[in-house]
Amino acid sequence: MNIKEYADKSVLCWLATVDADLMPNVSPKEIFIALGDNKLLIANVASPISEKNIRANNKVCVSFIEVFEQRGFKVKGMVRVIDAKSPEWTGYLAELRKLADERYPIKNIFEVNIESSVSIIAPSYFLFSETTPESQVEGALSAYKVSR
Repeated sequence: MNIKEYADKSVLCWLATVDADLMPNVSPKEIFIALGDNKLLIANVASPISEKNIRANNKVCVSFIEVFEQRGFKVKGMVRVIDAKSPEWTGYLAELRKLADERYPIKNIFEVNIESSVSIIAPSYFLFSETTPESQVEGALSAYKVSR
C-alpha cells in the first residue's frame, strides 16, 4: 500500500486545519493528487476557511480512503499556498487539470509536504483473518446496493 496509489483511487480527501485560536476545521476536497509519496497538491476551489487557517498555521492533516476497499492514508505535514505568481504554479496547475477542467476555478493550490503518514484500514481487516480487499469491495457493493 502506498500513498500515491490510494490518493489516485480516492474520490475525496479531508483536509484538517486549525485557525489562529486552534479551533479545528475539516473540509472535503475533490481535486487533489499525490506527487509520489512525499507531496500532495490540493486545489483551492472554494475553501476560504481552509486558506485562512493555513495562512495562520501551516500544519495540516489530510485523510483519504478508497471507499470500497476501506483502506487509505492519513498524512501530516506542512503546507504552502501556491498562487499564479509562484514558480510551481504552471506545473502544479497542469497536474490538477488532469482531474478537472477550467469549469473549476482553482484560486490557488495547497502544496502539502508530507512529514508522516499512517495507513487507514477498516477494523475488519485485523478482526477477521479472511478479510481481503476483494471481500471488502464485494461487501461494500452489496451493502450500498451499487455496482462498479
